[in-house]
Amino acid sequence: MGDSRDPIGVVLAGGAGRRIGGGKAVVELHGRPLVRYPLAALQTVLAEVVVVAKQGSALPPLPGVPIWIEPAEPRHPLAGIVHALEGAGAASEIDGLARDVLVCAADMPFVGLGLLERLVSTDIAGARALVPRAAGRLQPLLARYAPAAYGPLAAALREDPLPSLTHAVAALDPCVLDVADERAFFNVNAPEDLLTAAGLLDRVGESGWTSA
Repeated sequence: MGDSRDPIGVVLAGGAGRRIGGGKAVVELHGRPLVRYPLAALQTVLAEVVVVAKQGSALPPLPGVPIWIEPAEPRHPLAGIVHALEGAGAASEIDGLARDVLVCAADMPFVGLGLLERLVSTDIAGARALVPRAAGRLQPLLARYAPAAYGPLAAALREDPLPSLTHAVAALDPCVLDVADERAFFNVNAPEDLLTAAGLLDRVGESGWTSA
């Protein structure tokens, strides 16, 4: 940990959270704000971790964590990824300056350290992205994006209508990392998901997820 060429860890926290009543990042799961779960996991494997959010996004106190403010519109996960790549230098014309970003949605509390370490250590030279696939589906909200992804994703963000995130990321022809256990990609979108997540934590304990 600590290599200056490692990806920058990015927690995507710009979503509106309408289905859960807004402020998803501050919703508590076992007494901790939801955003702290992926944040802690990324901080364990990477030296530099930031949060990308909208101006006015509800966030808990995050001392020492830089907050990168993405544009107010559009509200689309592509916006957070594109802004993260910009923050990592992908929009610069200076060769070799930009870094990869390893993004994770703020509502994914079960991200395992083993999976994150695989995403960091896998050689993706020449590829635009490294995207896990679980249960036959790409998982672009927990993935690694190289600077070369910036141009195509920024162009997709200008399309009308906006493409789905999965469609835009599949168009990158990414490297695919097959993952057997899809629970790592469980995300909390609605109150019932919060109850499910609490039940999972009750059964396995928080430490059971950090090492998987």
